[in-house]
Amino acid sequence: MTLDDLDFAGWRSLDASTARRLAEETARRVGGSVSEVGVGEHLGGPWHRVLVERDGQEFALIPGGRVAVGFDLVAWHPTAEQEADHAESLAQGLAYGPDLRAHLARVLSPRRTVTVPTVLMAVEAEALTEPPADLPDALAARGLRMPSADEWEHACGAGAGTLFRWGDACPLDRVPYDDSTGPHLERNAFGLRIAYDTYSAELSQDPGAVHGGDGGESVCGGYGMFLGWLPLATANRNPSMADFVHGEDGADMWEDFSTRPVLPL
Repeated sequence: MTLDDLDFAGWRSLDASTARRLAEETARRVGGSVSEVGVGEHLGGPWHRVLVERDGQEFALIPGGRVAVGFDLVAWHPTAEQEADHAESLAQGLAYGPDLRAHLARVLSPRRTVTVPTVLMAVEAEALTEPPADLPDALAARGLRMPSADEWEHACGAGAGTLFRWGDACPLDRVPYDDSTGPHLERNAFGLRIAYDTYSAELSQDPGAVHGGDGGESVCGGYGMFLGWLPLATANRNPSMADFVHGEDGADMWEDFSTRPVLPL
């Protein structure tokens, strides 16, 4: 297998020596160096993690191809505790629709199959140094670009169809900001530090989406425990926050947002 042949399905079946060879090929192609080739477990089987450093910035290899992204609300079954917590939020006027499923239908992208390229994606998001309209040109000058919304979701979930990148459950006695030991603080399967802080708000090429957080809106608004975790859901597009940042009200606040650069291969 070569780097040009690599896709997500094939990535899951690689042996260690092939993963190492592809890591070195990736680094050569972008003029960088391999900083990590690790083996772990993900999706019920062995899993490789490749990180490449270029110009002092670390990137994770994200195999693409035909992949599933979004969240399947039909197949999902909330726990009694999640429904009870949401009911409290609903009673205070802090939730959409008549029930939890209706709320999620409004803020999450649906489960679907898409085609995305194999890329390198920055391990850490970058704070914006340009207004959103000028960001593509600023990144292109460094050989980078913004991720598409589908690329972001695929990179975050790494094939997991669960609500969060670590599973369907979250602590319901605290919000992420108050949890110093939770699964959101661990790097994801690809090695990205992603969807870990609701005060984060990452922009993609899709102006209708904000990923990985809501700028702290849910925490400051006292939305409740489950809705306090929901901005970290892989498929959460945070539509109200997207409307804000791309509208007149957010025109002078773009420095509070970030993006996760992609290095094309």
